[in-house]
Amino acid sequence: MERQIVRISSRNQVTLPRRIMDSLSGSTYFEVALEGEHIVLKPIDIRAKGETLAKVREKIRSLGITEDIIPLAVAETRKRYR
Repeated sequence: MERQIVRISSRNQVTLPRRIMDSLSGSTYFEVALEGEHIVLKPIDIRAKGETLAKVREKIRSLGITEDIIPLAVAETRKRYR
């Protein structure tokens, strides 16, 4: 594990070393937790509202799924799990 000493600013801010940030592939949000005497930062993925939905809709379009197919697919799936 790479270690480096950093300083906490007067505003309780910490600058993370570039080498560490570069290894996190562009993470900009972190979950912060206190585990015993250790502060743990875990990178998390926060997407803009609707961004994930837009990707799902694009995938549906690329598969050729249309609105008229959905009721048939739901009915077929319900038959399998009854």
